[in-house]
Amino acid sequence: MNLKSQVEQDIRRAMKARSETELSTLRLLMAALKQQEIDHRIELTDADVLTIIEKMTKQRKESLRIFREAQRDELANKEQAELDILMSYMPQQINPGEAKAAVQAAILEADAQGPKDMGKVMGILKSQLAGKADFSALSAIVKEMLIKHNS
Repeated sequence: MNLKSQVEQDIRRAMKARSETELSTLRLLMAALKQQEIDHRIELTDADVLTIIEKMTKQRKESLRIFREAQRDELANKEQAELDILMSYMPQQINPGEAKAAVQAAILEADAQGPKDMGKVMGILKSQLAGKADFSALSAIVKEMLIKHNS
Protein backbone atom coordinates (compact mmCIF):
# COMPACT_ATOMS: atom_id res chain seq x y z
CA MET A 1 0.00 0.00 0.00
CA ASN A 2 1.39 3.39 -0.92
CA LEU A 3 1.70 6.21 1.58
CA LYS A 4 -1.18 8.27 0.21
CA SER A 5 -3.54 5.29 0.51
CA GLN A 6 -2.31 4.76 4.06
CA VAL A 7 -3.21 8.36 4.92
CA GLU A 8 -6.69 7.91 3.40
CA GLN A 9 -7.20 4.73 5.40
CA ASP A 10 -6.00 6.44 8.59
CA ILE A 11 -8.47 9.30 8.02
CA ARG A 12 -11.33 6.79 7.95
CA ARG A 13 -9.98 5.10 11.11
CA ALA A 14 -9.66 8.48 12.89
CA MET A 15 -13.25 9.34 11.93
CA LYS A 16 -14.54 6.10 13.44
CA ALA A 17 -12.43 6.61 16.56
CA ARG A 18 -13.57 10.27 16.79
CA SER A 19 -9.97 11.35 17.22
CA GLU A 20 -10.26 15.10 16.58
CA THR A 21 -6.56 16.01 16.52
CA GLU A 22 -5.57 13.08 14.36
CA LEU A 23 -8.45 13.65 11.96
CA SER A 24 -7.75 17.36 11.51
CA THR A 25 -4.02 16.75 11.04
CA LEU A 26 -4.59 14.01 8.47
CA ARG A 27 -7.17 16.07 6.61
CA LEU A 28 -4.66 18.91 6.42
CA LEU A 29 -2.08 16.49 5.06
CA MET A 30 -4.50 15.07 2.50
CA ALA A 31 -5.44 18.58 1.36
CA ALA A 32 -1.74 19.38 0.84
CA LEU A 33 -1.27 16.15 -1.13
CA LYS A 34 -4.28 16.80 -3.36
CA GLN A 35 -3.23 20.40 -3.90
CA GLN A 36 0.19 19.23 -5.06
CA GLU A 37 -1.39 16.72 -7.45
CA ILE A 38 -3.70 19.36 -8.90
CA ASP A 39 -1.00 22.03 -9.19
CA HIS A 40 1.48 19.76 -10.96
CA ARG A 41 -1.01 17.40 -12.63
CA ILE A 42 0.79 14.35 -11.37
CA GLU A 43 0.10 11.26 -9.29
CA LEU A 44 2.24 11.58 -6.16
CA THR A 45 4.85 8.94 -5.43
CA ASP A 46 5.79 7.94 -1.89
CA ALA A 47 8.88 10.16 -2.18
CA ASP A 48 6.66 13.14 -3.09
CA VAL A 49 4.39 12.40 -0.14
CA LEU A 50 7.40 12.19 2.19
CA THR A 51 8.65 15.55 0.93
CA ILE A 52 5.30 17.16 1.75
CA ILE A 53 5.20 15.51 5.18
CA GLU A 54 8.76 16.65 5.83
CA LYS A 55 7.78 20.24 4.99
CA MET A 56 4.79 20.04 7.30
CA THR A 57 6.89 18.62 10.16
CA LYS A 58 9.41 21.41 9.71
CA GLN A 59 6.57 23.96 10.04
CA ARG A 60 5.28 22.24 13.18
CA LYS A 61 8.76 22.18 14.77
CA GLU A 62 9.18 25.91 14.16
CA SER A 63 5.71 26.68 15.57
CA LEU A 64 6.44 24.46 18.55
CA ARG A 65 9.65 26.35 19.28
CA ILE A 66 7.88 29.72 19.05
CA PHE A 67 4.99 28.61 21.29
CA ARG A 68 7.35 27.22 23.91
CA GLU A 69 9.38 30.43 23.95
CA ALA A 70 6.16 32.40 24.41
CA GLN A 71 5.09 29.93 27.15
CA ARG A 72 1.89 29.07 25.26
CA ASP A 73 1.65 25.52 26.53
CA GLU A 74 -1.81 24.75 25.12
CA LEU A 75 -0.71 25.70 21.60
CA ALA A 76 2.64 23.93 22.02
CA ASN A 77 0.85 20.74 23.07
CA LYS A 78 -1.42 20.91 20.01
CA GLU A 79 1.58 21.39 17.69
CA GLN A 80 3.42 18.52 19.39
CA ALA A 81 0.43 16.21 18.90
CA GLU A 82 0.25 17.14 15.20
CA LEU A 83 4.01 16.68 14.84
CA ASP A 84 3.82 13.21 16.41
CA ILE A 85 1.07 12.20 13.99
CA LEU A 86 3.03 13.44 10.96
CA MET A 87 6.28 11.85 12.16
CA SER A 88 4.57 8.46 12.30
CA TYR A 89 4.59 8.46 8.48
CA MET A 90 8.29 9.25 8.20
CA PRO A 91 10.82 6.43 7.83
CA GLN A 92 13.21 5.73 10.68
CA GLN A 93 15.68 8.62 10.94
CA ILE A 94 19.38 7.85 10.60
CA ASN A 95 21.69 8.35 13.57
CA PRO A 96 24.60 10.86 13.54
CA GLY A 97 27.18 8.12 12.83
CA GLU A 98 25.23 6.92 9.79
CA ALA A 99 24.83 10.52 8.65
CA LYS A 100 28.60 11.11 8.72
CA ALA A 101 29.23 7.86 6.85
CA ALA A 102 26.64 8.81 4.21
CA VAL A 103 28.23 12.25 3.82
CA GLN A 104 31.70 10.73 3.39
CA ALA A 105 30.41 8.32 0.76
CA ALA A 106 28.60 11.15 -1.07
CA ILE A 107 31.76 13.30 -1.05
CA LEU A 108 33.71 10.45 -2.63
CA GLU A 109 30.95 9.74 -5.15
CA ALA A 110 30.75 13.41 -6.16
CA ASP A 111 34.54 13.71 -6.17
CA ALA A 112 34.05 16.91 -4.17
CA GLN A 113 37.15 19.05 -3.73
CA GLY A 114 35.83 21.76 -1.41
CA PRO A 115 32.88 23.87 -0.29
CA LYS A 116 32.10 24.86 -3.90
CA ASP A 117 30.99 21.24 -4.51
CA MET A 118 28.46 21.27 -1.67
CA GLY A 119 25.52 21.28 -4.10
CA LYS A 120 26.70 18.08 -5.78
CA VAL A 121 27.08 16.32 -2.45
CA MET A 122 23.70 17.51 -1.16
CA GLY A 123 22.04 16.36 -4.39
CA ILE A 124 23.39 12.85 -3.88
CA LEU A 125 22.33 12.84 -0.24
CA LYS A 126 18.82 14.06 -1.04
CA SER A 127 18.29 11.19 -3.46
CA GLN A 128 19.63 8.64 -0.97
CA LEU A 129 18.21 9.90 2.32
CA ALA A 130 14.87 11.50 1.41
CA GLY A 131 12.75 11.48 4.55
CA LYS A 132 15.40 9.71 6.60
CA ALA A 133 17.49 12.68 7.70
CA ASP A 134 17.28 16.32 8.75
CA PHE A 135 18.90 18.07 5.79
CA SER A 136 19.78 21.22 7.71
CA ALA A 137 21.89 19.09 10.07
CA LEU A 138 23.31 17.14 7.11
CA SER A 139 24.20 20.40 5.39
CA ALA A 140 26.28 21.44 8.41
CA ILE A 141 28.10 18.08 8.38
CA VAL A 142 28.78 18.37 4.63
CA LYS A 143 30.12 21.90 5.02
CA GLU A 144 32.40 20.87 7.90
CA MET A 145 33.74 17.82 6.06
CA LEU A 146 34.31 19.72 2.81
CA ILE A 147 36.25 22.43 4.63
CA LYS A 148 38.41 19.76 6.32
CA HIS A 149 38.78 17.95 2.98
CA ASN A 150 39.93 21.16 1.30
CA SER A 151 42.63 22.00 3.87
